[in-house]
Amino acid sequence: MSTVVAQSLHVFGLRSHVTNNIFFFDEQIVIFPAGNHCVKYNVDQKWQKFIPGSDKSQDMLTLSISPNRRYLAISEVVQEKPTITIYELSCIPCRKRKVLSNFDFSVQRFTSMAFSPDSKYLLTQTSPPESNLVYWLWEKQKVMAIIRADTQNNPIYQVSFNPQDNTQRGEPQNYLAHAWLSEDKIIIGTDTGKLFLFESGDQRWETNIMVKEPTNGSKSLDVIRESESLVEFPPASSPLPSYEHMVTSTSQTDHQAMPRVFAIAAYSKGFACSAGPGRVLLFEKIEEKDIYRESREIRIPVDPQSNDPSQSDKQDVLCMCFSPSEETLVASTSKNQLYTITMSLTEISKGEAAHFEYLLYPLHSASITGLATCIRKPLIATCSLDRSIRIWNYESNTLELFKEYQEEAYTISLHPSGHYIVVGFADKLRLMNLLIDDIRPFKEYSVRGCRECSFSNGGHLFAAVNGNVIHIFTTTNLENITNLKGHTGKIRSVVWNADDSKLISGGTDGAVYEWNLSSGKRETECVLKSCSYNCVTISPDGKMIFAVGSDQTLKEIADSSILREMSAFDVTYTAIVISHSGRMMFVGTSVGTVRAMKYPVPLQKEFNEYQAHAGPITKMLLTFDDQYLLTAAEDGCLFTWKVFDKDGRGIKREREVGFAEEVLVTKTDMEEKAQIMLELKTRVEELKMENEYQLRLKDMNYSEKIKELTDKFIQEMESLKTKNQVLKTDKEKQDICHRERIEELINKQNQELQDLECCNNQKLLLEYEKYQELQLKSQRMQEEYEKQLRDNDETKSQALEELTEFYEAKLQEKTTLLEEAQEDVRQQLREFEETKKQIEEDEDREIQDIKTKYEKKLRDEKESNLRLKGETGIMRKKFSSLQKEIEERTGDIETLKGEQVKLQGVIKSLEKDIQGLKREIQERDETIQDKEKRIYDLKKKNQELEKFKFVLDYKIKELKKQIEPRENEIKVMKEQIQEMEAELERFHKQNTQLELNITELWQKLRATDQEMRKERQKERDLEALVKRFKTDLHNCVAYIQEPHLLKEKVRGLFENYVQRADMVEIAGLNTDLQLEYARQREYLERNLATLKKKVVKEGELHRTDYVRIMQENVSLIKEINELRRELKFTRSQVYDLEAALKLSKKIQPPEVSETVSGRDQPSATTTMRLNEQEETGRIIEMQRLEIQRLRDQIQEQEQVPGFHTIAGIRLPSLADSDVDFEAKTK
Repeated sequence: MSTVVAQSLHVFGLRSHVTNNIFFFDEQIVIFPAGNHCVKYNVDQKWQKFIPGSDKSQDMLTLSISPNRRYLAISEVVQEKPTITIYELSCIPCRKRKVLSNFDFSVQRFTSMAFSPDSKYLLTQTSPPESNLVYWLWEKQKVMAIIRADTQNNPIYQVSFNPQDNTQRGEPQNYLAHAWLSEDKIIIGTDTGKLFLFESGDQRWETNIMVKEPTNGSKSLDVIRESESLVEFPPASSPLPSYEHMVTSTSQTDHQAMPRVFAIAAYSKGFACSAGPGRVLLFEKIEEKDIYRESREIRIPVDPQSNDPSQSDKQDVLCMCFSPSEETLVASTSKNQLYTITMSLTEISKGEAAHFEYLLYPLHSASITGLATCIRKPLIATCSLDRSIRIWNYESNTLELFKEYQEEAYTISLHPSGHYIVVGFADKLRLMNLLIDDIRPFKEYSVRGCRECSFSNGGHLFAAVNGNVIHIFTTTNLENITNLKGHTGKIRSVVWNADDSKLISGGTDGAVYEWNLSSGKRETECVLKSCSYNCVTISPDGKMIFAVGSDQTLKEIADSSILREMSAFDVTYTAIVISHSGRMMFVGTSVGTVRAMKYPVPLQKEFNEYQAHAGPITKMLLTFDDQYLLTAAEDGCLFTWKVFDKDGRGIKREREVGFAEEVLVTKTDMEEKAQIMLELKTRVEELKMENEYQLRLKDMNYSEKIKELTDKFIQEMESLKTKNQVLKTDKEKQDICHRERIEELINKQNQELQDLECCNNQKLLLEYEKYQELQLKSQRMQEEYEKQLRDNDETKSQALEELTEFYEAKLQEKTTLLEEAQEDVRQQLREFEETKKQIEEDEDREIQDIKTKYEKKLRDEKESNLRLKGETGIMRKKFSSLQKEIEERTGDIETLKGEQVKLQGVIKSLEKDIQGLKREIQERDETIQDKEKRIYDLKKKNQELEKFKFVLDYKIKELKKQIEPRENEIKVMKEQIQEMEAELERFHKQNTQLELNITELWQKLRATDQEMRKERQKERDLEALVKRFKTDLHNCVAYIQEPHLLKEKVRGLFENYVQRADMVEIAGLNTDLQLEYARQREYLERNLATLKKKVVKEGELHRTDYVRIMQENVSLIKEINELRRELKFTRSQVYDLEAALKLSKKIQPPEVSETVSGRDQPSATTTMRLNEQEETGRIIEMQRLEIQRLRDQIQEQEQVPGFHTIAGIRLPSLADSDVDFEAKTK
C-alpha cells in the first residue's frame, strides 16, 4: 500500500435527495449527508467529523437515527445491491455495529427507515415493485415480520414507530409526511396543502393551507378552514415516491395554488410543517380544545447576491428537525441549502414573519465545473452550473465571496496574487476583480462557451480554450498575443509548466500537445484517437506528462511517446494532480473516490483509495505548499483534505512569506464609506447633545424631588422624636408598677411552696411503706412461677422423644418413594428433550405473537403486583408485630389482673387527693396567666419603641457616610492633576531633545542625498560611454578578416576612449584604497537607512503621545468641573440636613465646632474655586500655544520627503477647544 495519506478535513455541500437528511446528535452537533459521507458538524465550534460511506457505494438513499441517539442507520446501494449499515455514534471515531446485506426476500432499494422507541427494532420500506414493509431485530440480523403493500394504489413515502410502543406506521401516496404528537395522536400532511390530525385512527381536526396571490404580488399563506370530521383517504396519484417526480408531476397539473407538505416536525408546544416554497408554519395547541392554530410563519430569506432575488427564496423545505432542548430548528431545502433558526427569535417577532439563517454558508446546488487556488492567499475559487461563483477560505473554512449571474459558468482560474479571476461564461470570457465585498468584471472577451482557462504560474499570462483553439492573453495590457491551433476535437484540459515557457493541452480527439509559447508551435505531440482525455498534468521538472482518459488507464508521456500505461482497475480516471514537491500523485475517479499514490508511479497496485464524492470528480488541485488537497465533483460538494506521508518525509513546503492580507477596494467605495462615516459621526454627536440635554433635565427633576423628600423626612423625624419621648416616660412608669407587683407575687409563691412541701413529704412516707409490702408479694409470685416452668420442661422432653421416633419411620418410607420417582423423572426428561426440539421452532413464533399481546397486560400486572407487594409487606409487618404484642399482653394481663384488684382501692383514695390538688393548681394557673398577659403586652410596646430608635440611628449614619467619600474623591483628583502636570513638563523636555535630534538627522540626510545625486550622474555618464564603446567595438568586428584595417580601428578606439592621464591614474591606483572606499560607503548607506527609519518611528510615537496627552487633559478638566459642581451641591445638602436635624449645643455639644466649620466651608471653597479657575485658564492658554507650535512643526515635517503623517488622527481645532472652555466656565 502507498504511504501517502489524505485525511478529510472539511466539506462544503449537502445531498438533498437523501430522505431524512438532517437531525441533531446533541444540542450542538448536527448530522447531514455530504458527498459519500455523513458529517457531524458542531454548530458552536465549527468543526466537522466524518462517517465515511461503504466501500464501492453507488448511492446513499435514506438515514435514520435511534431515539436514544446512539445508532445511525444508512441505506445505500453497494455494487447494485441494497445494504443497511448501522453505526454506533457514541464511539470516537464512529464504528460499524451491524451490516444488513443478505436478504431472504427480493429488494431493489430501501426508501425509508425508522428505529423503535427502545432502539432494538428497525422498520424498513422497500421500493416498488416489491414495496415490502420489513420489521427487523437488527442486532441479531433477524427479520421479525414482512408486510406487502399495495404498490399500484398506495406507494409509501415515510415509515415511523409509535413513540410509546413498537407498533408501526406507514403513509400512502397523497400523504407526503407525518409526525407523532403523542402516544395516540398523529399529524399528516398531503400534496394538496391539507393537514389531518388522527387520534386512535379517527380524524379529530383538519386544516387547509393555501397560497394566495395578493394585489402587491407577494404570496401570503392563510389557513382557510378548520373542521372536525371523519377521515376519508383521497385517491392516490402516480406511484414513484421521489421528490423530483413529485415536482414534475405537480408542475404539469394545476396544483400551484396548493402548497405541498414535504416535512413535519413535532415539538412540545405543537408542530412545524413546510407550507410551499420557502415557508414553514408553526402550529400550537389550543389548551381548551383539542385543535391546533397557526402561531407563526418562518421564511427563507431573499438572497441579495442572487441573479433573481425574487426567486432565491423559492426552495422547497424537504426535512426539518428540532434540537433536543427545542431551542433551534434546522431545515434542508431542495437547493442543497441548510438553514437554522432559534425558536426564541420566532417568539419575539410575533407580528411579522421570522426568517431562517444559513447553518453553514450558501452552498452550490449543482455540479461544480471549475476549481482554482492561488499562492499569496488561502483562497479557493469555484464555479458551478447553478450560475454562481464562490470564493472559499480553506484555512478558516469560511465563504469569503459569493455572486450569481445570468449565464452558466463553465471554468474559473485564480491569479497567483489572489486579486483577480478569469471566468468562462456561456456568452463571454470575463476578467474580474475580487473586491472586499464584491466580484466586479473589468474586461470582457468574446470567447463563447469557454470550458477551460488557466493563469500561468507567474500570473503574467492566462490561457482560455474556445472549442479546439487556445487563446493566450497577457495580464499587463490584456491583449491576445497568440492563438494555438492544432486540436481537432474539444480541449478538455490545459496546464502550464513550472517556468511558464510551455503549455500542455489534452482533448477529446485523443491528442496531448506540448506548445512552445515563444514560437507558438508544437514541440511534442502524442495522439491516441481511441482515448478521449479528461485531464493532463506535468511533473515539476517538466520532463513527464501524465494524462487520464476514457480508456481506464493512466498514461506517462515523454518525448511524444507513451512510456507506461497503468490500469485503473475497472474505473475511469477523471482528474489528476501532482504535488509541487514531486513526491506524490492524486487521481479522481468517475465513482467519486480519490486515489493517493507515490511519485514516481509504481507498477503494482499500490495506492490508498478514499470515499469522497457521490458523483464523478470534475476537478482536483493541491495548494502551493502541498499541505491541502481540494476536490470538486458533480454532486456539488467541495472537499478539503489534509495530506501527509506515513514515512515521515516532509511533504509541506516551507513558505518564505506568510499569506497576504491585502484586499482590493475601489476608490468610489472608499469615498462612499467615508461619507457614510462622516454622516454617522455627525449623527452620533447630535445624539450625544440630545442625551446630555435629557440628562440635565432629569438631574433638575431629581434634585427637586430630593428636596421635597428631605423636607418630609425632617418633619417625620421631629414628630417621631416627640412620640419617642412620650413613650419613654410611659415605659418608665409601667416598669416601676411591674416590679412592685412581681415582688408581691414572688413572696406569696414562696409561702405557698413551703406549705405544699410539708404536705407532700407526709404523703410520700405513707406511699413508700405500701410499696415495700407490694415488693414482698411479687417475690413470692416469682418463686411459684419458676416451679411451674420446671414441670413444663420435663413434659416437653418426653413428647419430643416420641415424635422423633415417629418421623424417622416416615423418612425411610419417603426415601424409597423418592428413588422410584427419580427413575420416572429421567425417563420423562428424555421424552421432554425429544419433544422440546420439535416445539422450539413453533414456540419462537408463538412467543413473538404472545409477547406483543401480553406486554400491556404485563405492565398492568406489574403495577398491580407492585402495589400488592407493598400492601402485603406492610400487612405482614403489622401481623408479626401484633402477634408478638398479643403474646406479651396475655402474659402481662394474667399477672396484672391480680395486682389490679389490690391497687384499685389504693387508686381511689389517691384520686380523691389528686382532685383536690388539681383544683388548687387551676386557680393558681389562672392568676399566673393574667400576669403573663400583662407582661407580654408591655414587652411588645418596648420592642416597637426600640425599632423606631434603630431606624432613626441608621438614617443618621447613612447621611454621614454620603458626605465623606465625596471629599476623598476630590483629594484624589487633585493629586492626579498634579501628576499629569509633572508628566506634561517631562514630555516637553523630551520633545525639545527629539527636535534637536531630528534637525541633526535632516542635515545628514541632505548631505547624503547630494552625494547620491553625484554618484548617479557619474553612473549615467559611464553607462553612456560603455554603450558608445560597444557600438564602436561591434563595428570593428566587421573587419575581423582584414587585419590591417582591424588594427587601425582598434588604435582609433584606443585614442578615443583611453587618455594618457587615465592611464597614469589607473596604473597608480591601489586596489586596497578602492576596497576601503566601497566598504565605508556601504557602512554609511546602512547607517543612513536605519536613521531614516528611526526618525519616522519616533515621529509617529511622539505624535500619538501628544494626541493622547491632549485627550487626557480635556477629559480631566471636564471631570474637575463636574466634581466641583457635585461638591458644592453636596455641601449645601449637608448644611440643610444639619440645620434640619437641629444638631445644636443642647443635644451634642462636641459637634458644634463641626457645624460651624461646615458653615464656613462654602465661602472658603468659593475663593479656592476662583483661584483654581484662574489657574486652569492660564494652563489652557499655555497648552493652546504649545499645540499651535506642534502643529507648525508637523506641517514642516509633512513637506519633507519620506515623512508621512499618522492616518486617521487629527488634533482638535483651537476654536472648538475655546468654545468648550467657555461653555464649561459658564
